[in-house]
Amino acid sequence: MSAFPSLNRRHWIAGTAAALAWPAAHADGAWPAKPVRLLVPFAPGGTSEIVARSVAAELTKQTGQNVYVENKPGGAGVVAMVEAAKAAPDGHTLILGHVGTLAVNPYMLANQPYDVNRDFLPVTLLAKVPNVFVIHPDVPAKNFKEFVAYVKANPGRLNYGSAGNASAGHLAMEYLKLVTGMFITHIPYRGTGPQLTDLLAGRTQASSAGMPALGAHIRAGKLRAIAVGTQQRIPALPDVPTVAEMGYPDFETSQWYGLLTPAGTPPDVVRKIQQESFKALKSNAVTERFATDNAVGGGGPSAEFAAFIRREQQIWSDIVKRAQIRAD
Repeated sequence: MSAFPSLNRRHWIAGTAAALAWPAAHADGAWPAKPVRLLVPFAPGGTSEIVARSVAAELTKQTGQNVYVENKPGGAGVVAMVEAAKAAPDGHTLILGHVGTLAVNPYMLANQPYDVNRDFLPVTLLAKVPNVFVIHPDVPAKNFKEFVAYVKANPGRLNYGSAGNASAGHLAMEYLKLVTGMFITHIPYRGTGPQLTDLLAGRTQASSAGMPALGAHIRAGKLRAIAVGTQQRIPALPDVPTVAEMGYPDFETSQWYGLLTPAGTPPDVVRKIQQESFKALKSNAVTERFATDNAVGGGGPSAEFAAFIRREQQIWSDIVKRAQIRAD
């Protein structure tokens, strides 16, 4: 039996009551009426928080209400997802969804206390961020091919860290292990910040994350970038090859982040959040920050994000099965 109680009946009752109580004054999608909480399912210091805080700051300016980020790590994102699913469906609690919580957990975790496709409404995709593969400078490998060869010659001797089970970095590295045949041990942390602390100290030897978290360390020579997960090289690292270039032509993985609300949120409110998010993503502050981090902004309608999630679920359900990804 799951350690979490089922949310379906309780959430349906709460959502129905909230919808019946929704004031007529809000029928035009007047949002927000009070401060908005944006839950982030990982600890501070990672790409997810950077994306969330960049957008939240602009939403605060635009709406006149405080849109604040609350980091709530734990359980491969399940802790935050449970809290979001239980929240009133009025648009004042949002959650930052990503590849792990939306496309991998349904196939990696047994007995989730919610259904990601039924208990949440996709609002909009915020950003896609390239995955970068890095190693500690003490690893005797100068490039991707040398790293793969070294790991294969020393199976199980190296460790890689991630922001946690089902984090984007965990998935990217497990996908890389699948296609290359490497054996390197996964060490899950409670966020990108904590795992980078150990990587920089040499207690782990490799990782995958986004440029927002890794860029400064790469430029300082504290980490060595050996590959990127996108099909094309990225402007910030023009000399770093893609995994596809290294003999794995179908390999592609990136981090992506989007907003969701609890199921039952009125369509007018969902539409208003999407419109305000699109405006925030087009602001100078966000576009400049995203350009620095090689992130691609989104902002499209809810239906577009929902279709994107379905496609990602199809892709990752197969990868989870083939790579036998488990919640360590």
